[in-house]
Amino acid sequence: MLTPIEIHNKEFPTKFKGYDPEEVNDYLDEVIRTVEQLIRENKDLEKRVKFNEEKVSYFNSIQETLNKSIIVAQEAADRLKENARKDAEIIIFEAEKEAERLLKEAAEKATEINRETDALKKETRMFRQRLQIMVESQLEMIKNEEWDLLLNSHSKIEVSAPSIDTILAGRAKKNEQLFTPEVTPEVVPTFEEPTSNQQEIILPTDEVITVGGFE
Repeated sequence: MLTPIEIHNKEFPTKFKGYDPEEVNDYLDEVIRTVEQLIRENKDLEKRVKFNEEKVSYFNSIQETLNKSIIVAQEAADRLKENARKDAEIIIFEAEKEAERLLKEAAEKATEINRETDALKKETRMFRQRLQIMVESQLEMIKNEEWDLLLNSHSKIEVSAPSIDTILAGRAKKNEQLFTPEVTPEVVPTFEEPTSNQQEIILPTDEVITVGGFE
């Protein structure tokens, strides 16, 4: 490409009947001005192109950064969602296990309470039966006609104190055995042999009372 200086320094040989040198020089001067203007415009265009290219590069960089940021944000959101899902599954699993444990404990406690209730009912029934037997036995002893005979007798009867104590001890022992679940040997009270001046009174419970003779 010709520069303005090259055009300005260009020399042409002269010939007979050639172009007018002044007109040629004027034209060359015009060409030089035009080329210089074109060169300036070209430089301006190059600057603009470079500036635009830089802007495009800058925007491309921003776009790439934004794209990366969007990708990173999306990945972070996906990770958060996944972690939240896993945490929720863990919480639900642990809650179900805790609920099962509480239900199992409640069932075991209910079974234990029912078992204790049944045992208490059984003990209550046994106590009631023993109490009923004892009361009925005492009533039978009290209602026996021999008591009336003894109380209505006009004779003075001396009761041997040791024999009465022995009988009461034997009766207390039997009452204690009625409320004791274990089977223990029955203690048979020892009575004194009746003397010639003593009598024997047979109670409803087959116990023998030795009393003194009549005056």
